[in-house]
Amino acid sequence: SLQFNNHENMLRRGSEGKKPLKEKVLLLYDAIFKAEDISLENPNFWDEFFLLRANTDYLEKKLEAMTIKDLLNFKEDLNRFFAKCAEYIMCDYLIRKINSLQTMSCLFRIILSHDLGDHGFEVIDLLVGFGSADVQMQLLLRSLTSILTNTVDGSLEALALQLLLIISTGRDNVSQNTFLEYVMLEEEGIEAALVEMLADPVERSRHGVDIILLLTLLVNYRKYESVNPYIMKLSILDNELALNGLSSVISMSLATFNNQFTNKQEESKSSGLFSTITNMVGSMFIGDSDVQKHMIKSNEAILLALYEAVHLNRNFISVLTHSHPDALMEAPPTTPKGGEMRHSKPNTPTMDSVVPIGKTSNVLCTFIQYTSIIMQDTKVKQNISSSKLCFIILSCITEDQLANSFLHDANMIFHIPIHRMPMRHRKARPADCERSRPLACWLFDLTSEFLVTHMMKDFPFMQHMRCIGIIHRLMCYEKKCQIRLQYHWKELWSALLTFLKFVLSNENSFIAQWKNGVFVLLTQIVNLFNMFVTFGDTFLPSPTSYDELYYEIVRMSQIFDTMYTLVLRYINHPEYKEFASKLNSALVNIRAIILHFRPKIDKYSKDNNQATLTEEEVLEVVRNNYDSLTLRLQDNLDHFERYSERPKEVSFFSDLVRSVVQGYRRNVIFEQVDLQKMLEKYKVAS
Repeated sequence: SLQFNNHENMLRRGSEGKKPLKEKVLLLYDAIFKAEDISLENPNFWDEFFLLRANTDYLEKKLEAMTIKDLLNFKEDLNRFFAKCAEYIMCDYLIRKINSLQTMSCLFRIILSHDLGDHGFEVIDLLVGFGSADVQMQLLLRSLTSILTNTVDGSLEALALQLLLIISTGRDNVSQNTFLEYVMLEEEGIEAALVEMLADPVERSRHGVDIILLLTLLVNYRKYESVNPYIMKLSILDNELALNGLSSVISMSLATFNNQFTNKQEESKSSGLFSTITNMVGSMFIGDSDVQKHMIKSNEAILLALYEAVHLNRNFISVLTHSHPDALMEAPPTTPKGGEMRHSKPNTPTMDSVVPIGKTSNVLCTFIQYTSIIMQDTKVKQNISSSKLCFIILSCITEDQLANSFLHDANMIFHIPIHRMPMRHRKARPADCERSRPLACWLFDLTSEFLVTHMMKDFPFMQHMRCIGIIHRLMCYEKKCQIRLQYHWKELWSALLTFLKFVLSNENSFIAQWKNGVFVLLTQIVNLFNMFVTFGDTFLPSPTSYDELYYEIVRMSQIFDTMYTLVLRYINHPEYKEFASKLNSALVNIRAIILHFRPKIDKYSKDNNQATLTEEEVLEVVRNNYDSLTLRLQDNLDHFERYSERPKEVSFFSDLVRSVVQGYRRNVIFEQVDLQKMLEKYKVAS
């Protein structure tokens, strides 16, 4: 019967002048679509049919050409076709199993892609049949679960995962995909199979990205409307091997992108173009951007998986800094299923993605570097969405106590190449010039970099709010635990002050655009300085740092004077007076510092007959006049609103999941399986 699988029958030409004959499987497709049960004439029809290599292109075209009316008239035959595919997926004969899996994937893909309009509720009846849908879908999903847990070859597992992903991405809005109700009912087996595969280094290297994509989509099914068992299971998952596997897949995907970006920069430097490029990221993403845009798009699902893991599972927090090699040059040790040894090796990573031997990283370091790249070019819509998600993830991480404990651990130091946007007014600083430091230092660098490089008329207001929120969360932990982080705080203060100056210089347009939000943002930044002033003695590294803080406030007093003038203009405004009043209260101590030290500095200058003073002389005035300074105790400086997905971010994540679904559906391909090779593997395995 293997003669039916002979690929040389693709097009057999007859005598000269005659049309080429169709390959046999195409003739059988045509026979199936004549809407009659042809197995009545040939009892062996389906046995023979599933021995023939599936021609998914032809089958898709046949289904796509059918109108809604044609499909409804074809329903009974389509139900029979579906049932036969499900039956042969369960069979023991490898070739039939593979062909039935590919055929079933094709049926789901095309039927779900049809715009059924008023018939949308009938999609299950159209493909499976209401009368048998519960049983058929249960058998199908359990067959796929069995393949994922008991198969010795990665190709068959890949086909099973592909079918599950095609089912899960059948609708743009994943929550409207009624087929996923069946996947919810079979959650126990499917989730266990996916977790087991994540924990297995061989399975993870083969299918890791598909596994976490599927898990992420299932977690997002009707997540706000009903109890989702996949959310429950992910939130309590404590399998350390699986959590490390999830971390490893995420880290590898992001590291591949980071390496390509770094290589692109090195190429530009060596070609002499670097000095002429005013925006490297713009060149990279827009000039020859197709590959890079595709990578950013594909990493949406990876970032979403990282978000769900961080947001839902506290056990995952402890995995964030587990060091692991970014790539493996050869297959890792196998973890047999059912006591059998595996005989296939995973795909070997390409040389571009391999990190030199001896270099290890962790998902958080890789993610921070990735964020530093993605946040640079906010002219690209894709980058805006990914950058927002990165900052939301960082907000979740920095408000977690366990995460903060290792972010600030002086014994856990790392080097992260923070990529900085080339700008005319500052010297380029190599990404690898810094020494190893605790992760909190790198987060302060990252947020400072965002503030100074996103002062633009098209103001990403909410992203700045998230950025300030990350800084605030880190400082609250430092104040609470009295951690004296060895960090160059002057750079953060400078970034905050520069940003304040920019906002105030564009107050009219920003207030017109963001209304009271501008006052909220200004108040948040001023309260960061209030945190330093009020609690700085508990977390600044030395008294000298405290002196330098006061020096910077007095030196840049014009900014706070301008802000106070803004407050006076709006303090009685009917729409803004409440927010202007809060900003006024926040400014009390800052203005007290300025009004206290500025006259004393002027007096020192006059007494010493010096028009300008050195920094050390001003610091000396500050140190000698603390005692006479009176400040007001301010409440709730170390409190923040904890992140909540609902209701503020519901639409963002709905759109993001929709984008991930569309991206998968657009890029999915049915790859030809080397049946002969698979048969040889199975012979060896048996």
